[in-house]
Amino acid sequence: MKKTVGLVSLGCDKNKINSEQMLWRLLDAGYQISEVPELADVVIINTCAFIEEAKAEAIENILEIAKAKKIYREGNLGGNVEKIVVTGCMAERYREEIFKEMPEVDALVGCGSFENIVRVVDEVLEGKRPCIFGDINGELEECSRVITGSEFSTHIKIAEGCDNRCAYCVIPSLRGKYRSRKMENILAEAEDLAANGIKEIILVAQDVTRYGIDLYGEYRLPELLEKLCGIDGIEWIRLHYLYPELVTDRLIETIKNHKKILRYLDIPIQHINDNILKRMNRRSTSGQIRELFSKLRRELDGVRLRTSIIAGLPGEGEDEFEELCNFLREAKIERAGFFAFSPEEGTPAAAMSDIPDEDTVARRLEILYGIQEQIMDEYNQSCIGKVFDVLCEGGDAVIQRCYGRTYADAPDIDGKVFFTPKDGIKAGDIVEVIMEDALEGDLIGRAL
Repeated sequence: MKKTVGLVSLGCDKNKINSEQMLWRLLDAGYQISEVPELADVVIINTCAFIEEAKAEAIENILEIAKAKKIYREGNLGGNVEKIVVTGCMAERYREEIFKEMPEVDALVGCGSFENIVRVVDEVLEGKRPCIFGDINGELEECSRVITGSEFSTHIKIAEGCDNRCAYCVIPSLRGKYRSRKMENILAEAEDLAANGIKEIILVAQDVTRYGIDLYGEYRLPELLEKLCGIDGIEWIRLHYLYPELVTDRLIETIKNHKKILRYLDIPIQHINDNILKRMNRRSTSGQIRELFSKLRRELDGVRLRTSIIAGLPGEGEDEFEELCNFLREAKIERAGFFAFSPEEGTPAAAMSDIPDEDTVARRLEILYGIQEQIMDEYNQSCIGKVFDVLCEGGDAVIQRCYGRTYADAPDIDGKVFFTPKDGIKAGDIVEVIMEDALEGDLIGRAL
């Protein structure tokens, strides 16, 4: 019997899909998978390196697994870890430094070489120290996955890489140019997921709105969505992430005409001040963003918007920050994530001067969170007395309470709905729930 492998997946949902594909390859090759990484013979840590916090998390996880490896090496009871394999973005970005600074690491696999994971595990167990970095711009290879997490909701990656070249972002240098998957492969994956009980699919890419331009010479997201809506069993289709300049009238019309496409649109704008947007190398102006959000509110009844904001980019003074705050108060975007600018080496923004100091950025983030908390509280209060479809994710028989999400709640990002069930409701059902209260960002209701 082959040895056991454990996997720690860090970072975004796109990275998680790479992790699930590696698990499938390892199982197919005969390896056993340990749900507790510290008890596995080989531990794979699939890393993120997008910003400083992600790098710190990756290093912390490597060092934690290294402790288990040390226990094994010293012959003490309680540790099985023989080898550590680091894959993904941090391996791609710091291939030379990792081996030098972390001798506990036995192998490195870059973002263009996930398909080589079986060979790598074989080699480390033979005592070798492989370091494999394939072409990050290479053709995408289709692969099955071991679905982890929810039995009813999962992500489908429709493209890899990015061509947007935002001034603060390292993704193109780690993940390569934008490459769409063939539509027939995406549809086949969605059909297989539906056959296995998945109700909600979340389409992900660095930019889903760009889907198809490299393969077909035109943007094909609306067509892909229409075909996905025809798959029996798929009830909800969620979109992450749309770039504002490519949200076309046809895309809006497609969303309007298909009930399965959730009116929850994740559109990262990063800022609203024109000077900052230009410094970021973003392609939308303040006026265009404002007009798009107004149009979405007009055209899509009940639309819920999500965005990402970076505070503290070089050149962001008090006037630029105040413009951002006023925009958030006016637009009342229901969901928002806020990040401090991270000067990543190799990016144009890292070489810019006039970066706000850490205390100033921390203060600005606190203000932004305060504004958003009020917006979310107002939104939750507006839901009370209304009926929503809720995807039931589980429950507690002792306290007679189920939990789930509305269309306005993305998994692992937004809040939940806790509700009193009716007889016969089970996890995976989509249930009508009337909202009766709100508590700390979550909604409370009862099934009808």
